[in-house]
Amino acid sequence: MEFFAIANINMDQEDIREKITLAALPEYCESFALVDCLAKDSCEVESIWGRFQVTRQEITGGLRFTMPTCPNCFTWTITSGLPPTPEKVVIHSTFNRREHEQWFIESMEEFVVQWKAGLEGKAGSDIPPDHGARSSNIRKLQLSTYTRNND
Repeated sequence: MEFFAIANINMDQEDIREKITLAALPEYCESFALVDCLAKDSCEVESIWGRFQVTRQEITGGLRFTMPTCPNCFTWTITSGLPPTPEKVVIHSTFNRREHEQWFIESMEEFVVQWKAGLEGKAGSDIPPDHGARSSNIRKLQLSTYTRNND
């Protein structure tokens, strides 16, 4: 499955690469509560889905992040300067399932919304940082559902 969001900000690939470090992940996305950086391009994150390794890779237009230890092979990109909206920042995430539990799909939708809000908020966009964000009660429900299903 894949999910998209478009941040209404002007950042080029150099800005994206410079500002979005592994240590800065929680500043941009509420899904990350803790980051333990292991190396320049690898860290461990505590997320609403559990604790996973995250890698960071420079790509055309920006960055690709992967969770190689995630059973869903979750990955996301933050890019700019490319179609369909070269003047804005595109957040794109995927995982390797065609179907999943509804709470998990909703958490993926929320993930790209959080990135959009985080990018716009950090860039000083005219759009409020919480524009389109869901309430934290959904995240709490998703976390409790995840915990129950994985005990």
